[in-house]
Amino acid sequence: MIEVDAQTMREVAPTFSGAHGQRQNAIITAVGEVLAVTLQAYQIDNRLRIAHFLAQTCHESAGFRTTEEFASGQAYEGRADLGNVHPGDGVRYKGRGLLQLTGRANYRDVGTRLHIDLENHPEKAAEPVLSLKIACEFWKKNGINAACDADDVVRVTQIVNGGTNGLADRRALTSKAKAAIARLEGFVLTGVAPPSGNRPVLRRGSQGDAVGELQRRLRALGFMVAVDNDFGPGTEVAVAAFQTQRGLEPVDGIVGNDTWTALDAPGDGT
Repeated sequence: MIEVDAQTMREVAPTFSGAHGQRQNAIITAVGEVLAVTLQAYQIDNRLRIAHFLAQTCHESAGFRTTEEFASGQAYEGRADLGNVHPGDGVRYKGRGLLQLTGRANYRDVGTRLHIDLENHPEKAAEPVLSLKIACEFWKKNGINAACDADDVVRVTQIVNGGTNGLADRRALTSKAKAAIARLEGFVLTGVAPPSGNRPVLRRGSQGDAVGELQRRLRALGFMVAVDNDFGPGTEVAVAAFQTQRGLEPVDGIVGNDTWTALDAPGDGT
């Protein structure tokens, strides 16, 4: 099993600040905890399958920052092909989840397969962990793994989207996902454990206690950064300066194993 997690998702997704960043962090944190085991259960279990899945879900969820489409859903009103046969169904069964489950019939179908009454409780489809399972059910039902194994981003997009909207972005996200997974596989091949627990890879957009720890260490070393648990541009500049100071490569402003090790070194104010 490839141990993809919240950090992998962050490496694929664009970064956001403010309310968008907070929502993205909440979704990624929740989904990341069950990502690897859930994908494995649906045979989304090799580099190509996982990369395409992460790319498509990232695009469809606006960078993992929403599990509910921004539009009201009124455009789906009266769509019999979606099973929207009652007044208000368009809004009630608007797109939700990482792959935007839409329409009464589809809510009923996937709810039956997951043994959850989504038809009467459509709002549940926006819950992050359930939205991952719903996306996996769509993936399985439509046999998307075959297109992934052929590394056919156009075909994967056509199945997910019904066309090729956003193809350039989906292609770019797929490349980022492949790189993130290759990094994980590289740790395995070299016998080096990827950062985990309280020592994650941190980069611009990261938030939480680990960022606060990093900022305190940088301040102890004389770098003027605010301790606010939010990895913004100021923290990124300070990290890059620290990496340059210690001769670390690459100088990228990203805190991985080498940078944490340098920060842990004796005499570094820890």
